[in-house]
Amino acid sequence: MRIHFIAIGGAAMHNLAMAVASKQGYVVTGSDDEIFDPALTHLREAGLLPDEMGWHPERITSDIDAIILGMHAREDNPELVRARELGIKIYSFPEYLYEQTKDKIRIVVGGSHGKTTTTSMILFVLNRLGIEADYMVGAQIEGFERMVRLSDTAKYAVFEGDEYLTSPLDLRSKFLWYHPHYAILTGIAWDHINVFPTFPEYVETFRKFVNTIEDTFIYYEGDENLRQLAAEAPKSLTCVPYKEYTGDVEMQVFGKHNMQNLQAAMLACHSIGVKPEDFYREIASFTGASNRLEKICETADSVAYKDFAHSPSKLKATVNAVRERYPEKQLVAAMELHTFSSLMADFLPQYKGCMAQADKAFVYFNPKVIEHKRLTPITAEEVKEAFGTANVEVFTDSEQLQDKLRSLEYKNTALLMMSSGTFDGVNINQFAKELLSNG
Repeated sequence: MRIHFIAIGGAAMHNLAMAVASKQGYVVTGSDDEIFDPALTHLREAGLLPDEMGWHPERITSDIDAIILGMHAREDNPELVRARELGIKIYSFPEYLYEQTKDKIRIVVGGSHGKTTTTSMILFVLNRLGIEADYMVGAQIEGFERMVRLSDTAKYAVFEGDEYLTSPLDLRSKFLWYHPHYAILTGIAWDHINVFPTFPEYVETFRKFVNTIEDTFIYYEGDENLRQLAAEAPKSLTCVPYKEYTGDVEMQVFGKHNMQNLQAAMLACHSIGVKPEDFYREIASFTGASNRLEKICETADSVAYKDFAHSPSKLKATVNAVRERYPEKQLVAAMELHTFSSLMADFLPQYKGCMAQADKAFVYFNPKVIEHKRLTPITAEEVKEAFGTANVEVFTDSEQLQDKLRSLEYKNTALLMMSSGTFDGVNINQFAKELLSNG
């Protein structure tokens, strides 16, 4: 079986490529116009890195059994055009995952925030209990070689369910492909404004997802939109609400959202036969998924975390969690506006009050990124006004932000760095260690 990946360099795509390549009898090739680390290193080590960047339609031949198309490619991609001319079967990423797991029991975790952590919790416990599962998750987890696994032997498949677009050829949400037996929704907070220009449109894609669930819908009962979706759900569906975990097992992770995620993960595991007491025993040693409120360094009296938070709900939850964890420490929080939604003027008001709990709050965005994404320019003044609290200082130059952070004293401090990017090339782990040394 020969499979070719168009836009192989994506975070999920390159992990899927490695998973497919590990299956016996499969030959994998791929292409992209740019690939960055960690995908670059992973693909090179797996022998899957294209020998040159760019699109090469002459390499799309009739002996290819299937194309897997990534979101980075455009509809007029030369390789895609050639594949369609030859009549080669074209899969999107989620469509291929479903095709490979359609005979398995599927658990899918969706929601505007917490889905990576919740999926990671489920997989961590199943792994500790020796329960084999195929999976797709958006972060590296302790004890797992990669972020995607496909096998011929696993009875279960656990997927992180993304509401973003499926592919350039399929503008539906990815998670609509998975048809889970058991599904979690952690909450609905408006995101991806470039795809869902109004909040009702955003809610609607979650409503469609609920209608694809085959057995059980597990939802956070503190979210009024999820309560409404549960009330409207098909009568054949079992709806199970949850709150945050309040038991006495000491956990490595913290924050109200993580305790909610933990309870959701327990219910999903229980749905396939895991006893709650076994779940809580194993999850006690879970330290978190990479880049999700991940502790990166600490000194005698200070600590630093990094987080993928970028949307308003994620940002607020992360800042509040660190404040609750370290009420006596100075909280210094820096975040980068990096995604389409976060850089759109119409969406900025959603950030009001998100960093209010920080003692010092810094927001960074690069005007060149806005230009590259072909968005309407925004100003530092507009961003500061949108965040709406006096503690927020806005930077449009990464070097100036770094200089500002270096000028602070970090005695008895909790430092929080949040971005889905890198603050324009900053090694966040190394930078945090440098800052904490100034304590």
